[in-house]
This record gives sequence, structure tokens and C-alpha cells, in this order.
Amino acid sequence: MGKSIILKKKETNLGEIMAEKQLLELVGSVEQIIFKNEMNGYTILELNTGEELAVVVGTMPYVSCGEELRVIGTWVNHPSFGDQFKAETFERFRPATAGAVLKYLSSGAIKGIGAATAAKIVEMFGDQTLEVIEQEPERLCAIKGITAAKAEKIHEEFRRVFGIKELMLYLKQYHITPEESIRVWKAFGSRAKEEIERDPYCLCAEPVCVDFPRADAIAEQLCLPADHVFRLQSGILYILNHNTHNGHTCLPADKLLQTAGGLLDIPQSRLREVLDEMKERKMVSCAAFERREYIFTNRMYEAETCCAQRLKVMLEYPAQPIPAVEGYIEDLEEKYGITYAEKQKTAICQALEKGILILTGGPGTGKTTTLNAIIEILEFEGEKVLLGAPTGRAAKRMTEVTDRPAKTIHRLLQVEWNERERPAFGKNERNLLECDALILDELSMVDTLLFEGVLRALPLGCRLILVGDSDQLPSVGAGNVLGNLIDTHMLPVVQLNEIFRQSMESLIVTNAHKIISGQMPDLRTRNSDFFFLPCGDSRRILQTITGLCSTRLPNTYGYSPFQDIQVLCPSRKGELGTVSFNKVLQEALNPPQKDKREFTVNQTVFRQGDKVMQSRNNYNLPWSREDGTAGEGVYNGDVGILLEIDKREGTFVVQMDDKLVLYTMENALELEHAYAITVHKSQGNEFPAVIMPMFPGPPQLYFRNLLYTGITRAKNIAVLVGLERTVGAMVENDRKTRRYTGLYYFMTGGETLEKAELEA
Repeated sequence: MGKSIILKKKETNLGEIMAEKQLLELVGSVEQIIFKNEMNGYTILELNTGEELAVVVGTMPYVSCGEELRVIGTWVNHPSFGDQFKAETFERFRPATAGAVLKYLSSGAIKGIGAATAAKIVEMFGDQTLEVIEQEPERLCAIKGITAAKAEKIHEEFRRVFGIKELMLYLKQYHITPEESIRVWKAFGSRAKEEIERDPYCLCAEPVCVDFPRADAIAEQLCLPADHVFRLQSGILYILNHNTHNGHTCLPADKLLQTAGGLLDIPQSRLREVLDEMKERKMVSCAAFERREYIFTNRMYEAETCCAQRLKVMLEYPAQPIPAVEGYIEDLEEKYGITYAEKQKTAICQALEKGILILTGGPGTGKTTTLNAIIEILEFEGEKVLLGAPTGRAAKRMTEVTDRPAKTIHRLLQVEWNERERPAFGKNERNLLECDALILDELSMVDTLLFEGVLRALPLGCRLILVGDSDQLPSVGAGNVLGNLIDTHMLPVVQLNEIFRQSMESLIVTNAHKIISGQMPDLRTRNSDFFFLPCGDSRRILQTITGLCSTRLPNTYGYSPFQDIQVLCPSRKGELGTVSFNKVLQEALNPPQKDKREFTVNQTVFRQGDKVMQSRNNYNLPWSREDGTAGEGVYNGDVGILLEIDKREGTFVVQMDDKLVLYTMENALELEHAYAITVHKSQGNEFPAVIMPMFPGPPQLYFRNLLYTGITRAKNIAVLVGLERTVGAMVENDRKTRRYTGLYYFMTGGETLEKAELEA
């Protein structure tokens, strides 16, 4: 990190941008709004240029019929949508003539003025209508039906609407997008300009979230000194927040200051003073581990301390123990004709007697059998049991193996939007989950903030059973919840490590256990469910995997390349990264056809029939099911098929499992192709067939736990294609995904914390 971060970028003016990109200009009046997203300003409209009606698409918030626009962009000829003008930026002008003003006001642009009222106002004031509303609103009272109070409301609404538009015009010089401008207005309102000129780094905070280098460029334009305290504070916060995306919930103060010194080009002694001031002003939180100071964002500190406190309370006030568990176990053994292993019996007893349990183990070790026994006994005792998992696919698989309904954790907690458009949970300490026991699967995927949400919503005395594989990769989000909790030795933990006889027949299972124990997997046997296909170069690997997806596996096993087969790569970049694979596999599996509509986003073509994946949580996307149920929310890693594209509405539909998700065109930025995905993105999912390329890559991505995680995503068949020496190198590379976290310390009160190197 540090000096590798680019701070400033030379900006060019609009003319230079137009010349460089060969952009074009359209000028005209807005004839019709075809589609408008109020949340982010994405708009499809018809622009009357005087010669033709042009369909213009882009982020153009608060545009209304009758307005005059100058739009900068390019013409695109879409095979399904026809000719469109894709706007990169735009300027707006107030309606100038009485006719344009009437059309503008009649469109509902100003709340409180309908079509009939608009006609009366324009009839009386003509071309001067907008000036009267803005400067002399009391004159509106001359119109029948408009009181002094209503005239004032119309005036305030007019100032609000045009205040937003003026702010957008002001921010445009700093290359703040219209969508970001909306967030600026929501945060600061009419004082936004003054706040930005006083402290441009306020744009880095929620809900605007402009990244630090861009705010730094604005500050430079405003001639703010490089050593200004606002800049130094914002730089420190930027580094902390940036590293949450690398999994860290905190950073050592010395590493933080060293990185900040490189980023800001400021002596560490001065930054130490600023950091101390930030601590005093509660802008950040701190704690000492191993006699070393660690710095947290306030949100992460609150989350980790909350998790620790609530778990301690659960240990102090556990659920009521269920007596005579051994008798229940004997009954289940007789009922199903099975014999539980000793560790399985221990796990069942711990869950029912202690009230809290971490159940961990690799594939084939009997986690599901153990879990089903626990659920059956709890239900026999009359306890209400809820089942949850981090992803939709994990929840679906949990439903299949337990024969009981399971939901995503977000759905259990009733995720919703707060006033800052951030996710919040409807279930919390004021509205608790209604259950006697909660069972969470795939805990290795659960990050600190989500786990905090779960614990806040648990009733006192509720039983909590956490299931996961501690050898898998940790969560994409910040934290290492499962690993930290196991390391504390404060919670009951049962690790199942005996592979059952029926699972011994699976080479996926036996090879996975060999890999995690540091042994070379069996690459010679080819009559089981695990295959190694040697290939000497990247081109042959790409060709072989394409053939496996398009013909060999479908013809031999009847697998669908879209539903059943998944290519998993260690990384996104490189000759054999997901980006490269997706281009080749799309061409092979879903080539262009006349009857298939498509659209292009950032040079990526999305086509009907494509396999796609959501790349970030979006709690606002609406979905529906065939049974008539509906809801909102799609999550990072959800995979589906692009079914329909609707030009007129500016929408498309993706089927994700049993849900039909409705996207608007601007949400396409959140999608990427999913013919090939990274191993990290595959967590919580299981696929009938998994294919992994084995070719040399960076050691920080090619390591033992990643190979193990990838192979254990395969349900029926795992195929490795490439070099045997790459498999061996990954097995030997026992690099753990190291993270700075505080949960262990807050639980134990001891002086230990995971060792890690600061990652950028």
C-alpha cells in the first residue's frame, strides 16, 4: 500500500475530453420521460432536437419534460434497442418560453403544482412564471385556490429542485457524477457548496463515499494546503476503511502511520499528533494488544466489542439444558439404523446441554447427520428452530439436507434501508427473532458486521449452533469470526475429523483431506469423481476447459453448462483469470444470435441466456417467485441466468434460483459474467461439477486453503486442468489469509491478536 496509491490525476476540461473520446453533442428540449430511477437518477428520455426525437440514456437526475438540455455523449446502435444517445455528461437550462414552462410544470416537476394549476399560473405570468415562483411567490395568491401557505410551499419546493440542479452544475467541475451529487444533496442540502469549499474531504464520508484520491484532487483545486488537518484526518480514515475490504477490522497504529506517511507525504510525527486528536475527538477507536496499539473505525470497534459482550452474556445465561440426551441419541440410532461416532455424540450433547456450539469439520465427516439429530431432538422438545445461511444457494442446500426451511441470514434479519440508504436489520434488540434455537451454516463466510446483526437479534436464552469448515477461506467482508471464536477456547467446539466409510469412496473427499493436511492429492485415479487432466500451457488449458464445459461433461453426464458446471479460478486477472475465461466461454456457450437481445456496459456485452453474478449487495432490487411471493434484495455472489431484456422500460430480468430479479439498466454495473468465478466468490455454493485451471500464479493467491475451498465446492465431479507442479505448489503453500481483528482479544481480555502484514 502506501506509495503505490495514486493520489492525484491530471484533469482535462470538457473540450479535451470530447476531442479525446470523439464525443458528440445534442441540444434540445425534453419531450418525454420514458424511464426514471429516483434513487440514482438513471433516466431514459426523448429529446426533441428540432430535427428529430432522440432517445437519450444515462444518469440525468431530476430532469423533467420541458427542460432544455445539452447532452454530451456518443451514439450507440444497439441490436435490440436501436439507435440511442449514451450521455456521459449533460447541462440543463430552465424552460424559456411560456409553452416550455407549462410543459415543465404540468409534468409534476414541482410538487404542489398539477396540470390544471400549472395552466392557471402560466396563463397569468407567461414567460416570467419561474421568476415569480422563485422571487415573488406571494403573487401566486392572486390565483384562485392558492393560499399564502401553498404559495410558500411551492416556492420552497422550487428552491429545493433548482438547488439540487445548481449543485450538480457546481459539482460537475470536480467530476462528481450526477448520482453522487444526489447523495451530496441528501447529506448537506442547501449548504452543500459551503461545506465542500470548507472541507472537500467531507465527500469521503457516508453517504457520498467519494474515494480519497478524488477528494484530494478537489482539495488541490480549492488550494487547500497539503498539511491541512482535514486532509490528514481523511487520509487516515481512508486507509482504515480501505483495509476493511482486505478483511481487517483494525490496523496497528505504527503500520497505519507508516502507510499514511507514504500516502500523504507528511512526516509520521505530525500524523501521530493528528491520530491522537482523532482519538480524543472519538473519530476513531483504539485498543492495545500485545503491548501494541491498534486503531479501528468506530463502526468496526462497536461491532467487535458488541459481538464479544453478547457472546459472554450467552455463556453466562445459557439456554436451558435438555436432559437425557443419551436416550434421545439411542432412539435416533434405532430409528434410522445408524451408529453415531463418538464426536458426533459429543456434538449433539454439547448443543443440547450447553446451549451454544461451534460444529466444524471437512467434507464427509458427518456434519449434516449430526445437525439433523440436533434439530430433531429440539423439535421433539417443542423448541422453535430457525435455520440460516449467508447466501441463497447455501440456504437452499441447507433446506435440502435438513428437509426444513432455511433462509438467508439477511432475510432472517429482515434487511431494510435506513435513512442513509445503508442496510439495516428489522430484527434487532428491539425486535428480536422469534425462536428458541438458531442454527447458522457456512459460518466461515459470515463477516463481523453480519454476525453482530445476528447476535443483536437473539433472545436471551436462545440456543445458538454455528456450523462451518474452519479450513475454508474466511469471509469476503471484514473479520475472521469462525477462526477467532475457535481460538478463544471459550465456546464449546467439536471438530469432526473422521471420514465415514461411504465418503471414503469419494476421491473429492479424500483428496480434500489430503490437501488440507499438506499431502499431495491422488492425481492418477480416473475412475472416481476427481480427475486431473495434464496440460502444459495456458492456451491448451483454456481450450480443454472450454471443451469440458461445452461438450465433454454435458455429453457424458448430461450436465448443463449454465446450471451444473462451474469454472473456478484463483484470480480475476491473467491469461487464466475469470475475465479471460468469461469472454471465451460466453462465445462458446452463448454466442450472438438474431433472436437474442443484448446490451453493452463498460465494454462488456450482456446477452439473453448469459450466466451472470451479482458483484455487490443490493438490498433494493425487487424480485418475485412463481407462487406470487415477492421481496427485495440480491447479494454479492448470487448467480443466475439473464432471461429477458426490455428496451422500452429500460429493464432486464435475471433468474436466480427460484426468484425472478428485476434490474434497471444502470444496475447492470453490479453484474459480471459467471461462466467462471473466483474461488472466493464460490464460497457457500455447491456445484455438481467444478473445473479449476492449474497454472502458476502469485503465491498470495495460490495457496492450500484456496485449493481446498475450490475442490470442496464440487458435489459430484471435480476436474483440475493444468500442471501437476502447480497443484503441488498450492499444497505446500500453507499461507493463511491473515487478518488484523480484535474479536479474539475482546472475548478473552488477553494480549494476543492475529499476526498479519498490511495488505493493500
